[in-house]
Amino acid sequence: MSNHPPFRKVFEGVATREQMFALFNRHSDTPGVDPLSGKPYASEWFEIGGAEYHFMLGLLPPLFQRTGMFGMSEYKAGYVTSVFFAIRIRGRERWFHGFCDLSDKRSPDAMRAAIIAHETGAVDSMTREEKLEAIWNATHPDFKGIAGEANPDAWPVEHHGKRTILVNASEQGTVLKLLEDLSDEEIDSRMPAIRPRRTRRGGGKDADPS
Repeated sequence: MSNHPPFRKVFEGVATREQMFALFNRHSDTPGVDPLSGKPYASEWFEIGGAEYHFMLGLLPPLFQRTGMFGMSEYKAGYVTSVFFAIRIRGRERWFHGFCDLSDKRSPDAMRAAIIAHETGAVDSMTREEKLEAIWNATHPDFKGIAGEANPDAWPVEHHGKRTILVNASEQGTVLKLLEDLSDEEIDSRMPAIRPRRTRRGGGKDADPS
């Protein structure tokens, strides 16, 4: 049985073709990532448009194909490859991309089920990790960064390469904080800006550090 990580949504809204290709390689510059393992990508998913789904279907002969699903014959790394889904949710056809670890043959079906469960539930059903990913993707580049990238002395070595985000710390004013260290209250304060994105194509305004 595979010990793949929990399935997680990494982009809010419907990714354009340009955004889709950027998300295909979103870990390429992440420090400490083994590009040959594919593990950083495994179980990540996001929504795309129908044109992108059919474009990718015609790009290469699929590794496998069945109703509403096909896998890319070109693996990302290791046993991880792109799987594309066409899913009818509440009477509307929608399309998704996910990275599945095919060392677990049940992974594509499990991901499909996870996507349906997520997209038919409320925002409150999102895991903490999914909320952090949504906040990161919704935050303007001016308000986020990578620890140690600009000033290595500003962060302990063990935090170098981790994602940071600006937060308001009352008396201290606006400060950088590790994304993973956001409190539940700080996460919840940002979720109202994320909620409308779940029902619109694309984005809307980027979040600010308030």
